[in-house]
Amino acid sequence: MTTTKIEKVLLTGKTRTTVNRTKARPAGENHLDIQLSTPNFPKLVHSFQDIQPHPTAEQLFAGAWSACYISALALVAKQHKIELPTSTAVDIEVDLGVSGSAYLLQARLNAFLPGLDQALAEQIAHAADEICPYSKATRGNIDVALNVLTS
Repeated sequence: MTTTKIEKVLLTGKTRTTVNRTKARPAGENHLDIQLSTPNFPKLVHSFQDIQPHPTAEQLFAGAWSACYISALALVAKQHKIELPTSTAVDIEVDLGVSGSAYLLQARLNAFLPGLDQALAEQIAHAADEICPYSKATRGNIDVALNVLTS
């Protein structure tokens, strides 16, 4: 399937997901803070935080995707016997836009793996992208950019 480029972005849903091995950060004013868990890693708490009290569909999609993706990062790291940095985070931005009369989505994934070697961080991030169900579902259907940052 070919994707069409967005000509005009109408809105962007932004999320940040972090892993906190003790508890999620408390919600601040105008923030939605949801604690998520995964059956394979019951001791990990995922914190999905966005900037509006009533999230948009794009924010909810980005939040679910980032929670799934950060779990995939943890799984890949575990398979390689690597411990992810405690400040690992995933920011996902999902744009709703138009091209002509068609409504489209596009996304940017930013994986923050501070302190890891850049090549190793990219290897983990791309392997996680291959196994994450949300990444699989969007592959070839929307434009997605994956950025890996280590500092």
